[in-house]
This record gives sequence, structure tokens and C-alpha cells, in this order.
Amino acid sequence: MRFAVDRSRLEVSLGDIATPQIDRSGPTESPFFYVDISSVDRETKRISDAKSLEAKTAPSRAKQRLRVGDVLVSMTRPNLNAVAMVSSEFDGAIGSTGFHVLRTEFVEPKFLFYLVQTRAFIEAMSACVQGALYPAVRPKDIESFKFFLPSSAVQHRIVAKIEELFSELDQGVASLKTAREQIKVYRQSLLKNAFEGKLTAAWRAAHRDQLETATALQQRIARERQARHQQQLADWQTAGQQGPKPKPPKPLPPLTTEELAELPELPEGWGWVKLGEFIESIDAGKSFKCDEREPSPTEIGVAKVSAVTWGEYDESESKTCTDANKENEAYFIRQGDFLLSRANTIDLVGACVIAKRVTKKVMLSDKTLRIRFDGFSEDFFLQYLRCRIGRRQIMALSTGNQESMRNIGQERIRSIAVPICSEIEARVLLEELESKLSEADQLDQTLATALQQADALRQSILKKAFCGQLVKQAKNEEPATALLERIRAGKSNGMEMAGKRGKAG
Repeated sequence: MRFAVDRSRLEVSLGDIATPQIDRSGPTESPFFYVDISSVDRETKRISDAKSLEAKTAPSRAKQRLRVGDVLVSMTRPNLNAVAMVSSEFDGAIGSTGFHVLRTEFVEPKFLFYLVQTRAFIEAMSACVQGALYPAVRPKDIESFKFFLPSSAVQHRIVAKIEELFSELDQGVASLKTAREQIKVYRQSLLKNAFEGKLTAAWRAAHRDQLETATALQQRIARERQARHQQQLADWQTAGQQGPKPKPPKPLPPLTTEELAELPELPEGWGWVKLGEFIESIDAGKSFKCDEREPSPTEIGVAKVSAVTWGEYDESESKTCTDANKENEAYFIRQGDFLLSRANTIDLVGACVIAKRVTKKVMLSDKTLRIRFDGFSEDFFLQYLRCRIGRRQIMALSTGNQESMRNIGQERIRSIAVPICSEIEARVLLEELESKLSEADQLDQTLATALQQADALRQSILKKAFCGQLVKQAKNEEPATALLERIRAGKSNGMEMAGKRGKAG
């Protein structure tokens, strides 16, 4: 062990100050609280979802008997920093062996709790990770982490100062998060007004004599589709009937009176129709054997559902196709493609994007659909399927017994009710909507940046705290050397007592 020149602080390891003996006898009574990795909220660093179990159903990892003040450090994926301190509510709970438990009678528990949240600790543990599929660190990696130990009085002042500053910071963060939630509400309000005709009401009143009605629009598109089919049929016959015969447009039954009664009232000239009236084709990919890694520029990728989940097409969210024989250009995602997630959680099934940036060869998967629209703006349908009424229909039409995985089939997608108006008004609506949504996006990005800065400030506070820059030690206070001697003596006595108990047994 190396000692710093300043006697008020000593460089020690977590192993030097932690108690090695943790009761691993497991549950002895029922029911009991079981704390595993999933019980820890990584954002708040609290135990938020402990499970109440019967002893006879205890998992094999349910071994460690926890005490108030224990600091739990997840050994799996340390970069996620799943750490928590045991509160009085969970005194006597059983913890998973996936945690390393830091327990000490001589160091302020909250001091250790904040220590293991520092970037220095996270980076040190991340550098020790072993295993690719189940990246984890070992107890000895955690115990070898070195830090400067101040005296007991300084520890308490450091904790008090951290909590004072964090309290102010948390109030600001709460305000930022509230503002972001308000932006979500504003977006939905904006979309609702757009697709109920309210956003363009003034414009529509000023241009009423120039607008094509929804009924006329449908009839025109049907005529154009039929004419296109006749041309495709003539081309097929001229080519000697090579390839499959072009299929005629498939008419869809209109929305019933009962279905229309469930939908919002629309302004004059608008109408409710089925999305399938405007769908030219739906392409689905296939299931491919893949490596769970992003493809290199020379490899072929397969889109994950997350590639179309978060508002923009993200080609980095793809796996690598390992079978070159499966490469099929027909499945390649191209710029401008309208993509929809066929399978996902209840909240994300039917998530859709238009691929704006495509630089890699990525194929559709069996869970990703490409939809080609005919006769109307795909941007109009994109925004509608993101509004609350569009989402409600998608969720209601999806199938599956579990909310963690729902599916929506092609015919159900075609049956989604959508509002339509004249193409001229649709363009005006989209321009107005894009302008207002862009303003909301910019504000949301400003708030997101402020939240990132808050996280950076949190780490800056922790860094100063554990570098001795947040509080100072008074001259008349006990030096850290005396504290370390007490820790050594206490650990030595504990080991002697454990040895005597072992002999007596």
C-alpha cells in the first residue's frame, strides 16, 4: 500500500476497508425480499423493484444476506453502473451473488456509495471486464480499486456537501425532464390538430373553391391505379408473358358505420379511408443467420427492430449476415424507403420511419416491412401513424399474448383508418407541421444537452469530492492514519473471532 504525503488522506483499496465476511446462507424464512440486478434503478441508484419470494422458489443466486448501509455493485456490465445502497426497508433481504457487497463498520456507507458512482470507478471496472456474451468483473477487481481515504469527520462533510449540491442539481434536472414531457404533450396536440383538420382550418377556408374532396381524390387514385395496371398488363403481354402476370388492384371494403362512429369528426371535404387504398406494395425481409455485431463497410447487414424505433432510420442498428448466399438486392434498404416495425413491444410495434441516410448495404429482416404508397404523400401517413389515434389503432390491431412482443400483419396494416384531404391541403399541412415540429425538436435537443451537462456536472462534483477539493480537513481532526489503524485492528479481531467460531464448531 502506498501512502500519500498528506496525512489527512491515505491511498487505500476497497479491499483494505471492506468486511470480507458476508453471510451467504441464503433465505431462512418466507416470504423474503430478493434483490437482483434488475431490482436496481440505474438512474436513481436505488433498489426499486425487489421481489417477494418464497424460500422454496429461491433462485440459485439468492445467497447474500444484506444489511442496512451495504453498498451493492453489479459485477455484470459495469459500464452501466448498477449500484445501490441498502435502505432500512431491505434490511435482511437476500441479494444476488451477481452483486459484490461492500460492507464496512469504519467508513461512512454513503461515502462508498458515491465513490462507486465516479467515472474513475466505472472506467476502472470497465477496463477489467472479462467475457463477451456476459461481460463482468470479479470481486477482486472491485476490491483492488484504489482511492484516497479521508478521516471520518471529512467523510461525513464530503457526503453532506455532495448531497447539498446534488439536491440543487436534482431540482434542475426535474425541471428539465418536466419540460421534455411537456414537449411530448405539445407534439401530440399538434398532430391531433393536424389530422382533425384544425391546423389548416384558416387556410382551407381561404382556398375552399380550389380543393378536391376526399371522395374525388379516392376515385381519381382508383382510376389511375386501374390505368397503371392495364399498362402493366399490356407490357407483360408484349414481352411474351414473361414473369408473373400483374395482379389487378385489390379493392378493400369501406369502413363500416360502426367503425366510423369510433373515429373523430373531420371537416367538410375530408374523409376516413383504409390505409390499404394508398398502398402499392408491402415487402418483408427474411430471418437470416447473423453475428450480433454491426457490419463493416464491406459486409452485408440485416436491420434490427431498433433500426426503425426511435424516430430516424439508424443503419448502425444492424447485425452482420454471415451467409453470403443469402444476399438479395431486393431486400436492401434504400434512401426514401418507408419502413415499419412489424414486431416489437406493445408501445413500439408499428414504429415507422423514412430512411433519409443510407450508406450501408442493410437488408430488411422478417420483423421489418417496407411499404410503397401510391397517389398520396408517405410523409402524411408517417406523421399520422405517429399520432395518438394512429398509435391506438396499431396497438389494437397487433396480436400476441405478451406486451413484450406484439405483431401486426400486412392485412391489418392495410385496414388502419386514416384521414385524407386534398393533396394541396396535405402539402400545406405537412409544411406547417414540419415547421412547428422542427421548433419543438430544437427545444427538445437543447433540453437534452442541458441534461447531459447536468450529468457531467454530477461527475465533476464527485471528482472534486474524492480528490479532496470539495471540503478540507481541520487541523484538530483525527488524521486518516488513525482511522486506517482502527480498520486494520477491527478486521484482525473479526478474523480471530471467525477462527475461534470455526474451531468451536
